[in-house]
Amino acid sequence: MEYKWKAFSVTSIGSLMAAIDGTIVLLALLPIAQDLSSSYVTIIWVVIAYLLATTALVLSFGRISDIYGRKRMYNVGFVIFTVGSALCGFSIPGLDLVGFRALQGVGAALLTANSFAILSEAFPPGERGRAFGSTAIVWGVGAALGIVLGGVIITFTTWRLIFWINIPIGIVGTIWAYRSLRESKSADSEGETFDLPAAILFTGALTSLLVGVTWGLLYGWTIPGTLLAFAWVVPLFVAFVVWEIRYSRDPIVNFAFFRERTFALATCAAMLQSIAIFSVNFLLVFYLEGIYGLSVLDASLLILPNAVAVAVVGPFGGRLSDRVGNRRIATIGLILQIGVLLAFSLLTTNTPIWLLAVAEAIFGVGGGLFWPASTSMIMSASPRGRYGVGSGIMNTFRNTGMVLSFAVSLVAITTTLSSAVVYALFIGTFSGALAPAFASEYLSGQSLAFLISAGLLIGALVLMRFTRPHAPSEAPRYEVPAAGP
Repeated sequence: MEYKWKAFSVTSIGSLMAAIDGTIVLLALLPIAQDLSSSYVTIIWVVIAYLLATTALVLSFGRISDIYGRKRMYNVGFVIFTVGSALCGFSIPGLDLVGFRALQGVGAALLTANSFAILSEAFPPGERGRAFGSTAIVWGVGAALGIVLGGVIITFTTWRLIFWINIPIGIVGTIWAYRSLRESKSADSEGETFDLPAAILFTGALTSLLVGVTWGLLYGWTIPGTLLAFAWVVPLFVAFVVWEIRYSRDPIVNFAFFRERTFALATCAAMLQSIAIFSVNFLLVFYLEGIYGLSVLDASLLILPNAVAVAVVGPFGGRLSDRVGNRRIATIGLILQIGVLLAFSLLTTNTPIWLLAVAEAIFGVGGGLFWPASTSMIMSASPRGRYGVGSGIMNTFRNTGMVLSFAVSLVAITTTLSSAVVYALFIGTFSGALAPAFASEYLSGQSLAFLISAGLLIGALVLMRFTRPHAPSEAPRYEVPAAGP
């Protein structure tokens, strides 16, 4: 087997494990809440703790991997994720589960920071779209498996098994990664150090943002705790940027990356797309539960067309981007998703479910085109030897978009519906369809959320228009110094 396919097989195991985990945990929130007698805050942070750890650390870990070796750090990620999964399954109080989910997130950050860097190193530039497109199959299959396995496990066994199924996958992944991967690092990283102050500032800023959003949704946007959390966000982010540009000897983010127009614009477009789409399936599950009175499992099964479409179209999107250019394929994907979001904003209490399923499939087609094309564009615009940093920046922007998407959608819904009803829908404790008055209010908030998402994708479309339309095989047209600017 060629090395590039060995590398792909290793990263696919990590992607599959993360995709299954991301879907299956959402389905298990109700039994977790009941079994552990958890509060609103605890259950929401079972989701957020994982996102926070992954988002806050992926940038730092990309930098560490460039210095100390991507194979080594990827293996560490497998081990940490597997251990965290085992501990999640043994949790007794809810706060333990939150902490172990954060540990899972640390492992996921190591895997995410290195997977695209490993693929970029293994595949030549002209084949990266194909590699990233094939990865979409893994994510789509993982998301679908998460829904099916989650339903079976929750119905017939215990929620703890949803975490324990990661153990055999993680063990196989660790052994295979150790045997198959070549060690790779930045050629000019010798003697460089890890920028701890920058990591602390960046993590603190994201933590403040998430705490502020959580407290605002649950307790109000004007209470002292919420305002204090938000008050720290901008100063900490500004301090991070100033430290990186002016004082850091070996910055986590070398801002010279953003001198390359394609890298900067495509990365920002990827973040806008992430903000726009991450919460779409959350909202559709709410819609199917609250309007049609479906169970969480039945509602989740109706979003399968999205995952299936991404899995089917992703490889073709990647190959097309290699042939005709990344920008063109990414643009087509965005246009399809904008159209579907505008259609979703018109959903009513009488919309046929089959029509929703068709729209979900088209939405998945758009994602299957945009994701591999934009990823290939960003990674191809990163200088060779700095793929860890480039991957870290890309995934940090995308993961931050996921966090913001969650916040934007829930804020939009809670402008028309009480947070207690939204929480009940979120974890699946709401039984039956909403009363007509509540249904009307929910649809109004949902429509607003989808229109905001469509607007964000239009912004991403504009950014893509100004990227450089170079072929994927073309080398980046800039140099990035090894140390700080």
